[in-house]
Amino acid sequence: MEHQIQTLTARLLAQRWLPRSDRLVRCALVDETFRHELDRRLAAVGMQLLDNPYAAHVSVGLTADMHEPVFGAGREYAASNLGLTRDEVALLVIIWSLIVLPKRERQVTRQDLAAEGQEDMFGAEKPVAHGDGVSAGLSEASLIADFGPRLGGKTKVRNFMLGKLARLGFIERRNGIVHEGPLLDVLLDYRLMADRVIHGTLADVLSGAGQTLPHRSAFDIEDDDEDRNAEAIDG
Repeated sequence: MEHQIQTLTARLLAQRWLPRSDRLVRCALVDETFRHELDRRLAAVGMQLLDNPYAAHVSVGLTADMHEPVFGAGREYAASNLGLTRDEVALLVIIWSLIVLPKRERQVTRQDLAAEGQEDMFGAEKPVAHGDGVSAGLSEASLIADFGPRLGGKTKVRNFMLGKLARLGFIERRNGIVHEGPLLDVLLDYRLMADRVIHGTLADVLSGAGQTLPHRSAFDIEDDDEDRNAEAIDG
C-alpha cells in the first residue's frame, strides 16, 4: 500500500487531475485507510483531494489555510488564483451554468441526453452517469454571439479566453463545440454556486441571451441523493 499511495500522490501533484475510474483513485474513494493516508500526505504539503461524486475526475487543491500564504501576494488573486481576469471568470461561470447545472439535473434524476424528458421507473436504481452521455456541449458560435459583446468582443473570446480555459482544463474544444473539461465540475463549488446562479443576476443575463436553466434546482435534492447513492457511484 505504501508504494500505491506514494504513486497516487505523485500522479495527482504532477498531472493535476485523474479520472475517478483510475484504479488507485478508486482505492482512495472506497478504502478508508488508504484515503486517510493519502489525505495525511497531501495535508503535509498544504494540499487536499478535491472529489465530487458527480464529476468524472478528481483533483488536488490548496487547503483553506494555505490560500493567503500562497496566493495573497499576487495582484491577480483578487479575481482568481489561476490568473484569470474578471472577464474570463465571468465566461467560466456562464459555461459552468450552461453545462453543469443541466447535467446535474440529469444526474440526480438518472436521465441521459438521449432519453431526456422520458420517465424511467427504475431510474433511481441506476448509478450516477458521467461523460458525454449526460453532459451536453455548447456551440462556440452561439456562445460567442450571445456573450462576446459583453466580454470584450468575439475575437477576444474565441482566440484568447476559450483557449485559456481549455489550457487550464476547465473546458475542451472539439469541432466548434465547448465540452466539459476535467476540472469544470471539480474546482467550481456546486453547493455554493448553484442557488446563487439560478436565483441571482446571472439567471437574468442567461435568460436574456435565450439560454435556459433548469426550472428546479438539483441543489435542493443533491444532499440526500449523494448519500443514498454513494455505493452505486463507486461500485
